[in-house]
Parts: sequence; C-alpha cells; structure tokens
Amino acid sequence: MNKQTFAIKGMHCASCVYINEKALKTIPGVIEAVVNLTNGKATLSSDAPIEENKIIDAVKSVGYQAMIENDGTLDEKIKIEKKRELKDLKIKVVVSLFLGALIVWGSFPGIMDFAPSLFKNFYFQFVLATIVQLWAGRDLYRAAISSLRHRIANMDTLVVIGTTVAFLYSIFVTFFPKFFMDLKIEAMPYFDVSTVILGLILLGRFLEAQAKAGTGEAIKKLIGLQAKTARVIRNNKEIDISIDEVVAGDLIRVRPGEKIPVDGIIIEGESAIDESMVTGESMPSSKYKGDTVIGATMNKSGSFVYKATKVGKDTLLAQIIKLVEEAQGSKAPIQRLADIISSYFVPIVIMLAIGTFVGWYLFGSNPVFINAMLRSIAVLIIACPCAMGLATPTAIMVGTGIGAQHGILIKDAESLETAHKVNTIIFDKTGTLTKGKPEVTDIILINKNLIPKFFIGKQKTEKNLVSALLITTASIEKLSEHPLGEAIVKKAEEEKLVLSEVEGFKSLTGKGVTGNIKYQKSNIKVILGNKKLMENFDVSIHQSGHEKLEKEGKTVVFMAVKNLFLTTNHYSLVALLAIADTIKESAKEAILALNKIGIETVMITGDNEATATAIGKKLGIKTVLAEVIPQDKEREVKKFQKEGKVVAMVGDGINDAPALAVADVGIAMGSGTDVAIEAAGITLVNKNLISVVSTIKLSKQTMKTIKLNLFWAFAYNVILIPVAMMGLISPILASGAMAFSSISVITNSLLLKRAKI
Repeated sequence: MNKQTFAIKGMHCASCVYINEKALKTIPGVIEAVVNLTNGKATLSSDAPIEENKIIDAVKSVGYQAMIENDGTLDEKIKIEKKRELKDLKIKVVVSLFLGALIVWGSFPGIMDFAPSLFKNFYFQFVLATIVQLWAGRDLYRAAISSLRHRIANMDTLVVIGTTVAFLYSIFVTFFPKFFMDLKIEAMPYFDVSTVILGLILLGRFLEAQAKAGTGEAIKKLIGLQAKTARVIRNNKEIDISIDEVVAGDLIRVRPGEKIPVDGIIIEGESAIDESMVTGESMPSSKYKGDTVIGATMNKSGSFVYKATKVGKDTLLAQIIKLVEEAQGSKAPIQRLADIISSYFVPIVIMLAIGTFVGWYLFGSNPVFINAMLRSIAVLIIACPCAMGLATPTAIMVGTGIGAQHGILIKDAESLETAHKVNTIIFDKTGTLTKGKPEVTDIILINKNLIPKFFIGKQKTEKNLVSALLITTASIEKLSEHPLGEAIVKKAEEEKLVLSEVEGFKSLTGKGVTGNIKYQKSNIKVILGNKKLMENFDVSIHQSGHEKLEKEGKTVVFMAVKNLFLTTNHYSLVALLAIADTIKESAKEAILALNKIGIETVMITGDNEATATAIGKKLGIKTVLAEVIPQDKEREVKKFQKEGKVVAMVGDGINDAPALAVADVGIAMGSGTDVAIEAAGITLVNKNLISVVSTIKLSKQTMKTIKLNLFWAFAYNVILIPVAMMGLISPILASGAMAFSSISVITNSLLLKRAKI
C-alpha cells in the first residue's frame, strides 16, 4: 500500500475536511483519503503513487490549495503558511472591527449625534462596509460557495446569507431611497449590522487559529532529542558516525552523560539510565548485561557496549511519534450543535422566503411585486442566522478566557465541548499525581552509636542525630549524579546543614556509593546503597524494617559504616533512608472531588503493583492499572472507550502522548513535555490537579451557555418568521430583531464570566 502525505491550505471547519476528502476520493487509483484538520495534512492510500498534478487539481477544484512534499520540508512550509494566515487574519479583524465601529458611531441612536457628519453619510458607510464585506469576508464567501456546490449547509452558509442580505438591503436603501419614499416606508441602511458581525466572526476565527498555531512543533522537538551521532565499534576500533548510518547489529559504546543513539541490548558493562523522557518514571533504571536500552534516553553513570536491534522508524521513540500522529488524525471533529441546526435551517428559510414572495405576488395587494419583495426580504432578515453564528464562538471565547485566568489553557474548542460528557478520568502517576521528583520521606536510625559524633553536637537529641546522619550521607552523595543521591543532598540543604569533605569516593553502578568522611584527624568509611551493596560488604539488614517501607512503594537506601568498635574490617548498618516520589498536595482533594460528582478515577503507571496499589489507596483511587508499558497506555484508554465511557486522560510525559491524543479529552500538566502538551487539547499551566475538576465544571457551564444561545437565536427567528410572512413586520424592524438576537447571545456569553469553577 502506497501512502502520500501533503498539506492543504485554508481549512478551518469540519465541512472543509469533508469537501477535500470527497474531492480526493474522485482521483482514479485512490483507495482512501484522510484529511486531518488538526495539522492541515492529508494522507492518500493507493496501490501506486498518484501524480502530483492530479492531487493539486483535485484540491483546487473545491477552492483549496495543496502543498506537496518533495524535499522533506513540508512541516516547515506548513509552519510558514500558518504564520502568514494568522497575520492576514489579524489584519482583517482589526480593520473590520475598526470600520464597523466608525459605522456604528455614525448610525447608532444616542451616539450618532456626536459623530462627524461624514460618518453619518450613507455613501461613506457603504464604502467602509464594502471593504469589510468583499475583502475581509472573502474567505467566508469562498467557503460558503464551496459548501453549497457540495450540497452542505454550514455556519459559513448562515453567516454569508445573513450578512449579505443585510448588506444588499442597505445598498438598496442607500442608492434607491425614492423607492421606499414612494411606498411611504421609512428605510434606513444597516451597514453596521453586516460589518460588525463579520468582524466578530473573524475575531473568533483568529483566536481559534492562534490557539492552534505551531501544531507539529513538539513532534519536531521530540525528533531533535535523538542523539546525532553514535560511537560504533568496527574492526575493533571505535568510530563516530551519523545516527542515520547505524544499522541493526552494530556494536555501540556509550559513556556516562551521553545519549543512547538507538534501541538495543547490553552485551558488556552495566549502568543506571534515566528513561524518564520515555517512561515518565523519575527513578533511573539499573541496566545489566542482557537488558534492553531505549534510544534517546540518557546514560547516567557506567560505560557499556550494546548491540543495536532497532534503528530508524523501528525505534520506540519513532513508534511513539507515529502513535501520536495517528491518534490525532483518527480523531474526528465534533459536529457542532449549531451546524446540525443550520443544515436544516438554511434551506427551510430560503424556501419560506420564496414561498412568501410567491404567496404575496399571487394573492397580495397592489403593488404586488414590491410588497412580495419586501415581505420576502423581511423573512430572510428576520431569519438571519448571525446570532447562530455567534452562539458557539462567543461562548467558547469567554469560556477559554475564564480557563486561562484559572491556569487552564484550552487549545481547541472540541475538548472544551466534550469535557462535560466525561465520566472516566485516567491519571498517569509520575509527574501527574506525584511530584515527579524523589524526596526523602523517612529516616530510621538503627544504630545511633555509630553515627559520627563530631556531627552530633553537644546534645545527643533525636534531631541532632538525624542532622548528623544527613551530613554524613549528603557529603558522600553530593559527588554522585544519581537522583536518589540528589534527594538526600536536597534534604540536607533544606535543613541548612554544612557538608564535610570526602575522600576515596567511588560510584558502584546499580548498587550505590562509598567514600571516606574526613573530619580533622578522623576518617570514617561509609557505604550507601541498595541490598546488593550491603550483601557485598556482608552487612546484615535483617529486621531493619525495610520491607514495610518497600511495601509503601518507597526506595530504601541503606547506610553502613566501618565499625570502629571491632578490630575486623566489618561494616555495620547505621540507618535507613526511604526515598519516594511524593504525592502532590492537590491530588487527593481532586480525586475526592471527582468521585463526589460521579466520575470514575483510574491510575495508570509502569510501576510494580505493590507500589501502585499503595499510592492508589492513599489517593482513594479504586481502579489501578500497574506495570503498563508505554505503548499500552493508549490501548488501555481504548478499552474504556469500547465500554461506552467518555474518557479523559491526564498526563505529562512523552509516553502519555499517544493516550492523550486518543482520549476523548487529553489534559496535559503544564510541567510536562512539549509532546504531551501538544497531544492534549487542554493544558493545566498551574499544575494544580483541582483544575481538572474546574475544567469539567467550565465545560458544563460553557455548553449550557452555548445551548441557551442557540435556543434564543433560533427562537427569535422562528417566532418572528410567521409574523414577517404575514407582512406584519417591516425589513427595518426585522433588522432590529436580528441585531437584538445577536446582542442577546453576546450578552449571555459574557454572563459566563460569573460562573464559579
């Protein structure tokens, strides 16, 4: 199966996607055409490559422009084009609203008395309105015409009909005033109505485009995380080559502090590797001969040689990138309620207007043609869908503004709309429910007599003993780059303790560290590490209480010193230091609040079951999914969706990105990776999990406002259509009712600011 990817310029709604897919499917040989509104790309599946000119012609036939990838710069071209479109839209918004304000000043009762005489001139207003209608509104007309050609009635159709009728009516009043005077009708142009409404519609488009600007950048940054070169062993020599030249089976040497180029298996040496970039877990993973390593992760300590097993597009990182792109592409845009209504409303209104004209022409009083025309115009104006066009974007604008004030950044309206339906929320553990950084949680003193006395002070209090222990351990660990050691040093710094000099420091990969504490003439040998290190030095850890700490999901660091009271070279256990990724203060409160409103909470993690269950129990999460590898997080989300649940995924790591993208609502922590933030529709900048609850509340309030807006917009028009058909309302009053319906919608949207989230 051959696949071709290219960009389509100018798409902004679901109907754009439908129109382009329909056009692309008409190309001979195309099996499937998938257009992604999120990144502006289209993918064609075919048995043989499709000629570029056929693709360009097909897209051009429906009013859009295709950008073909032929030199590997498609993403850069899309980025440049989006910036240009955003700049162009910004200019149109500023010009439209400025000119609209001038027209309002010269025509609105109460303020027109203070306007210059030029602004009150109908011909001057006509010139200003024409600029907005034909220049700023050009893309709306193009989209509406394209939609009508494909028998689709959407919001573009509604906006264009409404503003065009008001504009043409105003032109008629301006250039043919005698026509209305002879009929003894006091006619006034309403250029302000068409101009201001177009300006507001374009403002909504601009804010939406701004929120989506830069889509795809995070994926590029992720690719940039890869090592650029690899140190391969060929003919018993180590040589540096480009990562693109690495092939499966190559032997690669990796030294401390270097990135691992590609996926593979260790054949010589051992190390501690920071895999948090991919796995999301804060603790380095100890690796030994036979263990697998992941490309783009960081080697923290030991030097080792490994055999490349997966390169290029087969690496785990490349697969994660692919999963994110596929999940984004498969997520169909939500059909807005307004679009559903308008798809029936527009043709019905047109038929009613035609019916009104025919009815008054056949059965009305003289002059039948003029009366019929006025009645049909009144029907079209009273049924103007401009309020419907404003119903959703104004509420979304206010809703996203409220979210921003509360540290909730909403990237797309779809996520805000869908969030109110969520009944299941899946939380990643590390960095989401927990702080993502190991901290010392417990210090248990086993043998107080062996704690260096020169650090204790004058009084042998518990506090002084703990301080002395921290000075001893932190002095050793300050020379280590291990996160567990960093946690101990951080604890000592928080206590403002002065560390001591260390001699003979050694880092034992996968086990711990050793060193000699130097103080005046004293020299105490200290070992710090895990069970394996204690076993190597024959240190008994029996009945030390470490099992209880480990069951709580904590990592235990054992401290032993050479026993000065014994003549043999024997080390004795002095203390235990428990280190764990601690739970965020807001996590428990957020989970409790979500459970109260009937939302099922789930925790997903790569941690072992004991650790995961312990944390889940503390938080009050009943469903815990432990030992889930990165690739399976997306699968777990889909399982819940197959059960008919509306799922939100909350995460922060690269490994969460596919799950965030495939979830009905993706929520990324502001402290997370760029890739996770891009894959999600909502980002919590304040990093407070209570904001997850606030997001649900905000979505419910916004959707309530949108539905009320649509009701009022629809009700105003529907109630007055029969009145206009009977000739009981003039086009002037019809325009007033139309404007009033738009004002009521905007006012109702602004009331959303009072919502408590």
